[in-house]
Amino acid sequence: MPRVCGRIEPQGIPDLLRWSITSAYGQRVDLDPRRLLILRGVARAGSISAAARALGWTQPAVSQHLARLEREAGTPLLLRGPGGVRATEAGQGLLARADAIAGELHVAQEELAALNALRAGRVRLTAFPSAAATLVPAAVAALAERHPGVQVALVVAEPPEATAAVRAGDADLAVVFGHDGPPPGLEPLRWRELAVEPVHLVVPPGHPAVGAGRLAPLHAERWIAGCVRCREHLVGRCERAGFSPAIAHETDDHVVVQHLVARGLGVTALPASALAAYRHPEVVVVDCADLGTRRTGLAHRPGAEAVPATAALVAELVRHAG
Repeated sequence: MPRVCGRIEPQGIPDLLRWSITSAYGQRVDLDPRRLLILRGVARAGSISAAARALGWTQPAVSQHLARLEREAGTPLLLRGPGGVRATEAGQGLLARADAIAGELHVAQEELAALNALRAGRVRLTAFPSAAATLVPAAVAALAERHPGVQVALVVAEPPEATAAVRAGDADLAVVFGHDGPPPGLEPLRWRELAVEPVHLVVPPGHPAVGAGRLAPLHAERWIAGCVRCREHLVGRCERAGFSPAIAHETDDHVVVQHLVARGLGVTALPASALAAYRHPEVVVVDCADLGTRRTGLAHRPGAEAVPATAALVAELVRHAG
């Protein structure tokens, strides 16, 4: 099995041409990064014919490039079958590198497009739901007013999916959150903190917690938990207050959570931005220092902030988060 030994250098795309593999016999062969991107396209499309249509090429041309790449690698990279193609172990290793190449190529394309004083450019942004409902629209609208030629494509996703998209080169920026610091496992992405907000206790009207503002008196309550990260934060804070919360319901939909609370089906904890995005008229929001804070920030690949269109959006996000 070949051993991949090439790597992307921070100086840019020319270094990609020096990619090589060392076979089991010690023979070094060059890998054409264009063929790696074709391999990536076929793996994503699921078949050679679908990839050919997406690339605007003929199917024989795509097949020829794949055959040449497999000869260079000295091992099969794709397994063909009635249900489409599947990457071999060697193919999966090269596909991970191809994602990095695609990300670097996208940065290069955006740098060239942005040379014309931000009259062109496109930023691929992904953000978690409450940020996508509050911070992001304000920032994107301001960017459109200042630089109408810059386009922003938004995808709403939770932090793990958002950061995975940035790593794979499918997004330029991710608006993500952590509770007591940046979200774990960001490397090799960079983090820029945008805001720190309180996490509030949300209870039905007339609840005795309204006057207390502490977690300990709520040890016997039924709780409504959110996403995995929010649930971990809630459980950790309750345990710090001396009890393990009884989780009665689970949903990451902040609207559903508040409707459950309003009907007396439990209590919950929500960050301020979630309540800014939607506030049920029949719930009571209680300040509760025991619940700590949530930190919102940006995750991006090293060097992405140097792209003018991306930098302009970052500036607007920073301005509107302040």
